[in-house]
Amino acid sequence: MYFLPEKLDNYVVAHSEKEPELLQQLTRETYQKILQPIMLSGPYQGRVLSMISKLIRPNTILELGTFTGYATLCLAEGLQASGEVHTIDVNEELVDFQRKYFDKSNYGKQIHQHLGNALDIIPTLDKTFDLVFIDADKPNYSNYFHAIIDKLNPGGIIISDNVLWHGKVVEKLDPKDVSTKAVLEFNTLLKTDVRIETVMLPIRDGLTISRKK
Repeated sequence: MYFLPEKLDNYVVAHSEKEPELLQQLTRETYQKILQPIMLSGPYQGRVLSMISKLIRPNTILELGTFTGYATLCLAEGLQASGEVHTIDVNEELVDFQRKYFDKSNYGKQIHQHLGNALDIIPTLDKTFDLVFIDADKPNYSNYFHAIIDKLNPGGIIISDNVLWHGKVVEKLDPKDVSTKAVLEFNTLLKTDVRIETVMLPIRDGLTISRKK
């Protein structure tokens, strides 16, 4: 989803950091072999995620929704030398694909894959996090927030993807549209929860950055 006019959007992309070659390869293979390749973060949003991570310099990152590992690698670029990423996904068929690209990167040994339901796995992770990226099934977004907020370090950051949900958040809600209803509720939660401060950015399909007080 693009909310800027095409010419202006192209200008923004042209004057931002270039996508690394490894991520270009990952993108090509995702489009060749994987269903719904549109789920990739993409080069511009990937550079945004990379920049945020580099500014934070996290020691621990949690990602909810790995897909083919594009955003995982972008976030890993900001890791401290001793840092680690824990990424969770339910799709068993993508595990080997992800690992191939993780191991081609400089961060392979720092990236830990978890297969299964994130709401079951999160409580088993005996650690706290500096940065959390939420990009999984929309109906559980609020549940994910409640599951991770106590594991987020003070000053830690939550980045939430797809918070504009193709523009549907400002349209009349279809009562049968479970995902849009869930995104609307999640956006309200981020705005009103007193434990965090939040800013929403109109980047691609919408990114929200929330900081734990």
